[in-house]
Amino acid sequence: MQKIQNNKAWFVVLPVLVLVAFSAVIPLMTVVNYAFNDTFGNNEFFWAGLEWFDEMIHSDRLHGALGRQALFSAIILAIEIPLGIFVALNMPKRGFWASVVLVLMALPLLIPFNVVGTIWQIFARMDIGLLGHTLAALGIDYNYTNDPIDAWATVVVMDVWHWTSLVALLCYAGLQSIPEAYYQAARIDQASRWAAFRYIELPKMKGVLLIAVLLRFMDSFMIYTEPFVVTGGGPGNSTTFLSIDLVKMAVGQFDLGPAAAFSLMYFLVILLVSWVFYTVMTAEDEEGQP
Repeated sequence: MQKIQNNKAWFVVLPVLVLVAFSAVIPLMTVVNYAFNDTFGNNEFFWAGLEWFDEMIHSDRLHGALGRQALFSAIILAIEIPLGIFVALNMPKRGFWASVVLVLMALPLLIPFNVVGTIWQIFARMDIGLLGHTLAALGIDYNYTNDPIDAWATVVVMDVWHWTSLVALLCYAGLQSIPEAYYQAARIDQASRWAAFRYIELPKMKGVLLIAVLLRFMDSFMIYTEPFVVTGGGPGNSTTFLSIDLVKMAVGQFDLGPAAAFSLMYFLVILLVSWVFYTVMTAEDEEGQP
Protein backbone atom coordinates (compact mmCIF):
# COMPACT_ATOMS: atom_id res chain seq x y z
CA MET A 1 0.00 0.00 0.00
CA GLN A 2 1.44 3.33 -1.05
CA LYS A 3 1.80 5.92 1.68
CA ILE A 4 0.05 9.21 0.97
CA GLN A 5 2.24 12.28 1.38
CA ASN A 6 0.71 15.09 3.42
CA ASN A 7 2.40 18.41 2.72
CA LYS A 8 0.02 20.58 4.73
CA ALA A 9 2.69 20.97 7.42
CA TRP A 10 4.49 23.37 5.09
CA PHE A 11 1.71 25.90 5.71
CA VAL A 12 2.70 25.89 9.39
CA VAL A 13 6.34 26.82 8.69
CA LEU A 14 5.52 29.18 5.81
CA PRO A 15 5.20 32.28 8.07
CA VAL A 16 8.61 31.46 9.56
CA LEU A 17 10.16 31.14 6.10
CA VAL A 18 8.69 34.48 5.06
CA LEU A 19 9.97 36.13 8.24
CA VAL A 20 13.45 34.68 7.71
CA ALA A 21 13.42 35.90 4.10
CA PHE A 22 12.69 39.46 5.17
CA SER A 23 14.95 39.50 8.23
CA ALA A 24 17.96 37.58 6.91
CA VAL A 25 18.01 36.81 3.19
CA ILE A 26 17.10 40.27 1.87
CA PRO A 27 19.63 42.13 4.11
CA LEU A 28 22.25 39.55 3.12
CA MET A 29 21.62 40.22 -0.56
CA THR A 30 21.98 43.94 0.11
CA VAL A 31 25.36 43.33 1.73
CA VAL A 32 26.42 41.19 -1.24
CA ASN A 33 25.43 44.01 -3.59
CA TYR A 34 27.60 46.52 -1.72
CA ALA A 35 30.48 44.01 -1.52
CA PHE A 36 30.81 43.77 -5.30
CA ASN A 37 29.91 47.34 -6.22
CA ASP A 38 30.99 50.90 -5.50
CA THR A 39 28.62 53.82 -5.09
CA PHE A 40 28.82 57.59 -4.90
CA GLY A 41 25.27 58.04 -3.67
CA ASN A 42 21.94 58.60 -5.42
CA ASN A 43 21.50 54.82 -5.53
CA GLU A 44 23.99 54.54 -8.40
CA PHE A 45 26.31 51.53 -8.32
CA PHE A 46 29.46 50.72 -10.27
CA TRP A 47 30.90 47.23 -10.60
CA ALA A 48 33.99 46.77 -8.43
CA GLY A 49 34.43 43.00 -8.64
CA LEU A 50 36.72 41.59 -5.97
CA GLU A 51 38.41 44.90 -5.23
CA TRP A 52 36.99 45.26 -1.72
CA PHE A 53 37.78 41.63 -0.85
CA ASP A 54 41.36 42.06 -2.04
CA GLU A 55 41.67 45.23 0.03
CA MET A 56 40.36 43.50 3.15
CA ILE A 57 42.53 40.40 2.72
CA HIS A 58 45.67 42.57 2.59
CA SER A 59 44.48 44.96 5.30
CA ASP A 60 46.64 45.13 8.42
CA ARG A 61 43.60 46.49 10.21
CA LEU A 62 41.62 43.33 9.48
CA HIS A 63 44.54 41.11 10.43
CA GLY A 64 44.89 42.87 13.78
CA ALA A 65 41.18 42.66 14.57
CA LEU A 66 41.09 38.99 13.53
CA GLY A 67 44.09 38.21 15.75
CA ARG A 68 42.51 39.93 18.76
CA GLN A 69 39.21 38.16 18.09
CA ALA A 70 40.81 34.72 17.80
CA LEU A 71 42.84 35.30 20.97
CA PHE A 72 39.75 36.41 22.87
CA SER A 73 37.72 33.37 21.75
CA ALA A 74 40.59 31.02 22.66
CA ILE A 75 40.92 32.55 26.15
CA ILE A 76 37.16 32.38 26.70
CA LEU A 77 36.93 28.74 25.69
CA ALA A 78 40.00 27.80 27.74
CA ILE A 79 38.43 29.32 30.87
CA GLU A 80 34.69 28.78 30.54
CA ILE A 81 34.62 25.15 29.40
CA PRO A 82 36.70 23.71 32.30
CA LEU A 83 35.09 26.11 34.78
CA GLY A 84 31.60 25.18 33.58
CA ILE A 85 32.39 21.48 33.95
CA PHE A 86 33.74 22.07 37.47
CA VAL A 87 30.65 24.03 38.50
CA ALA A 88 28.29 21.41 37.05
CA LEU A 89 30.07 18.60 38.88
CA ASN A 90 29.63 20.40 42.20
CA MET A 91 26.01 21.48 41.75
CA PRO A 92 23.37 19.71 43.87
CA LYS A 93 21.77 16.89 41.91
CA ARG A 94 18.28 16.99 43.44
CA GLY A 95 16.19 18.60 46.15
CA PHE A 96 15.43 22.17 47.12
CA TRP A 97 18.97 23.49 46.76
CA ALA A 98 19.23 22.07 43.27
CA SER A 99 16.31 24.27 42.20
CA VAL A 100 17.80 27.31 43.93
CA VAL A 101 21.20 26.82 42.30
CA LEU A 102 19.62 26.35 38.86
CA VAL A 103 17.74 29.64 39.21
CA LEU A 104 20.87 31.46 40.38
CA MET A 105 22.90 30.03 37.50
CA ALA A 106 20.30 31.15 34.99
CA LEU A 107 20.17 34.76 36.25
CA PRO A 108 23.27 36.07 34.41
CA LEU A 109 21.93 34.65 31.15
CA LEU A 110 18.76 36.74 31.48
CA ILE A 111 20.58 40.07 31.67
CA PRO A 112 20.65 41.99 28.34
CA PHE A 113 24.06 42.49 26.74
CA ASN A 114 24.07 46.27 27.06
CA VAL A 115 23.09 46.03 30.73
CA VAL A 116 25.98 43.63 31.35
CA GLY A 117 28.38 46.13 29.79
CA THR A 118 26.94 48.99 31.82
CA ILE A 119 27.15 46.98 35.06
CA TRP A 120 30.82 46.18 34.54
CA GLN A 121 31.65 49.67 33.32
CA ILE A 122 30.40 51.08 36.63
CA PHE A 123 31.71 48.15 38.69
CA ALA A 124 35.27 48.59 37.39
CA ARG A 125 35.49 52.38 37.64
CA MET A 126 38.26 53.70 39.86
CA ASP A 127 36.16 56.40 41.51
CA ILE A 128 32.78 54.83 42.23
CA GLY A 129 33.16 51.20 41.16
CA LEU A 130 33.44 48.54 43.85
CA LEU A 131 36.06 46.56 41.93
CA GLY A 132 38.18 49.55 40.93
CA HIS A 133 38.00 51.15 44.37
CA THR A 134 38.89 47.87 46.12
CA LEU A 135 41.87 47.21 43.88
CA ALA A 136 43.08 50.78 44.39
CA ALA A 137 42.75 50.37 48.16
CA LEU A 138 44.89 47.23 47.93
CA GLY A 139 47.59 49.19 46.13
CA ILE A 140 46.97 47.55 42.74
CA ASP A 141 47.39 49.90 39.80
CA TYR A 142 44.23 49.12 37.85
CA ASN A 143 42.70 51.31 35.15
CA TYR A 144 40.87 49.61 32.30
CA THR A 145 40.50 52.88 30.38
CA ASN A 146 44.26 53.43 30.03
CA ASP A 147 45.95 50.03 30.38
CA PRO A 148 45.35 47.45 27.60
CA ILE A 149 46.05 44.52 29.94
CA ASP A 150 43.51 45.80 32.46
CA ALA A 151 41.00 46.34 29.66
CA TRP A 152 41.49 42.78 28.40
CA ALA A 153 41.22 41.36 31.91
CA THR A 154 38.00 43.27 32.51
CA VAL A 155 36.40 42.12 29.25
CA VAL A 156 37.44 38.49 29.80
CA VAL A 157 36.22 38.37 33.40
CA MET A 158 32.97 40.04 32.34
CA ASP A 159 32.36 37.41 29.67
CA VAL A 160 33.26 34.58 32.04
CA TRP A 161 30.79 35.94 34.60
CA HIS A 162 28.09 36.28 31.97
CA TRP A 163 28.40 33.00 30.05
CA THR A 164 29.96 30.32 32.25
CA SER A 165 26.45 29.56 33.51
CA LEU A 166 25.46 28.40 30.02
CA VAL A 167 28.27 25.85 29.92
CA ALA A 168 27.51 24.74 33.48
CA LEU A 169 23.80 24.24 32.76
CA LEU A 170 24.51 22.25 29.59
CA CYS A 171 27.00 20.03 31.44
CA TYR A 172 24.56 19.66 34.32
CA ALA A 173 21.89 18.43 31.91
CA GLY A 174 24.38 15.91 30.52
CA LEU A 175 25.26 14.69 34.00
CA GLN A 176 21.62 14.30 34.95
CA SER A 177 21.08 11.96 32.00
CA ILE A 178 23.64 9.44 33.30
CA PRO A 179 21.89 6.41 34.85
CA GLU A 180 22.64 5.69 38.49
CA ALA A 181 23.72 2.16 37.53
CA TYR A 182 26.96 3.55 36.09
CA TYR A 183 27.89 5.10 39.43
CA GLN A 184 26.92 1.94 41.28
CA ALA A 185 29.22 -0.11 39.06
CA ALA A 186 32.02 2.40 39.68
CA ARG A 187 31.56 2.12 43.46
CA ILE A 188 31.59 -1.68 43.25
CA ASP A 189 34.85 -1.53 41.29
CA GLN A 190 36.18 0.99 43.85
CA ALA A 191 36.90 3.49 41.08
CA SER A 192 38.40 6.82 42.13
CA ARG A 193 36.59 10.13 41.62
CA TRP A 194 38.88 10.95 38.73
CA ALA A 195 38.25 7.55 37.11
CA ALA A 196 34.49 8.04 37.39
CA PHE A 197 34.81 11.42 35.74
CA ARG A 198 37.21 10.19 33.06
CA TYR A 199 35.35 7.04 32.02
CA ILE A 200 31.71 7.79 32.92
CA GLU A 201 30.88 11.48 33.15
CA LEU A 202 33.15 12.95 30.49
CA PRO A 203 32.10 10.52 27.71
CA LYS A 204 28.45 11.10 28.54
CA MET A 205 28.96 14.87 28.43
CA LYS A 206 30.82 14.81 25.10
CA GLY A 207 27.72 15.74 23.08
CA VAL A 208 26.67 18.68 25.25
CA LEU A 209 30.30 19.82 25.52
CA LEU A 210 30.55 20.07 21.74
CA ILE A 211 27.35 22.11 21.72
CA ALA A 212 28.72 24.33 24.50
CA VAL A 213 31.99 24.87 22.62
CA LEU A 214 30.09 25.68 19.42
CA LEU A 215 27.75 28.16 21.13
CA ARG A 216 30.48 29.85 23.10
CA PHE A 217 32.74 30.13 20.07
CA MET A 218 29.99 31.70 18.00
CA ASP A 219 28.99 34.12 20.76
CA SER A 220 32.56 35.08 21.63
CA PHE A 221 33.55 35.49 17.98
CA MET A 222 30.59 37.81 17.40
CA ILE A 223 30.82 39.73 20.68
CA TYR A 224 30.12 43.44 20.30
CA THR A 225 27.87 45.11 22.86
CA GLU A 226 29.67 44.29 26.10
CA PRO A 227 33.23 45.36 25.17
CA PHE A 228 31.92 48.35 23.21
CA VAL A 229 30.00 49.63 26.27
CA VAL A 230 32.90 48.99 28.66
CA THR A 231 35.95 50.06 26.65
CA GLY A 232 34.64 51.33 23.30
CA GLY A 233 37.35 49.23 21.65
CA GLY A 234 40.13 50.92 23.57
CA PRO A 235 42.47 51.89 24.94
CA GLY A 236 43.73 52.48 21.43
CA ASN A 237 42.66 49.41 19.45
CA SER A 238 43.49 46.86 22.12
CA THR A 239 39.88 45.61 22.48
CA THR A 240 38.69 46.46 18.97
CA PHE A 241 37.38 43.08 17.94
CA LEU A 242 36.04 42.20 14.51
CA SER A 243 32.47 43.28 15.18
CA ILE A 244 33.53 46.62 16.68
CA ASP A 245 35.92 47.29 13.80
CA LEU A 246 33.19 46.41 11.30
CA VAL A 247 30.74 48.86 12.86
CA LYS A 248 33.37 51.60 12.92
CA MET A 249 34.09 50.99 9.25
CA ALA A 250 30.45 50.84 8.13
CA VAL A 251 28.82 53.44 10.39
CA GLY A 252 31.67 55.65 11.52
CA GLN A 253 33.59 55.92 8.25
CA PHE A 254 30.71 54.98 5.92
CA ASP A 255 32.99 52.71 3.84
CA LEU A 256 30.11 50.52 2.74
CA GLY A 257 31.99 48.51 0.11
CA PRO A 258 34.91 47.39 2.29
CA ALA A 259 32.55 46.92 5.25
CA ALA A 260 30.26 44.67 3.17
CA ALA A 261 33.21 42.56 2.01
CA PHE A 262 34.47 42.50 5.59
CA SER A 263 31.10 41.28 6.89
CA LEU A 264 30.84 38.51 4.28
CA MET A 265 34.31 37.25 5.14
CA TYR A 266 33.38 37.47 8.82
CA PHE A 267 30.21 35.47 8.13
CA LEU A 268 32.09 32.80 6.14
CA VAL A 269 34.65 32.30 8.91
CA ILE A 270 31.91 31.70 11.49
CA LEU A 271 30.03 29.46 9.05
CA LEU A 272 33.16 27.41 8.32
CA VAL A 273 34.02 26.85 11.97
CA SER A 274 30.39 26.00 12.79
CA TRP A 275 30.39 23.47 9.94
CA VAL A 276 33.54 21.89 11.37
CA PHE A 277 31.92 21.57 14.79
CA TYR A 278 28.75 20.15 13.23
CA THR A 279 30.80 17.58 11.29
CA VAL A 280 32.59 16.51 14.47
CA MET A 281 29.30 16.24 16.37
CA THR A 282 27.73 14.17 13.58
CA ALA A 283 30.75 11.87 13.46
CA GLU A 284 30.58 11.37 17.23
CA ASP A 285 26.89 10.45 17.02
CA GLU A 286 27.54 7.96 14.22
CA GLU A 287 30.34 6.32 16.21
CA GLY A 288 28.10 6.03 19.24
CA GLN A 289 25.39 4.19 17.29
CA PRO A 290 25.53 0.39 17.17
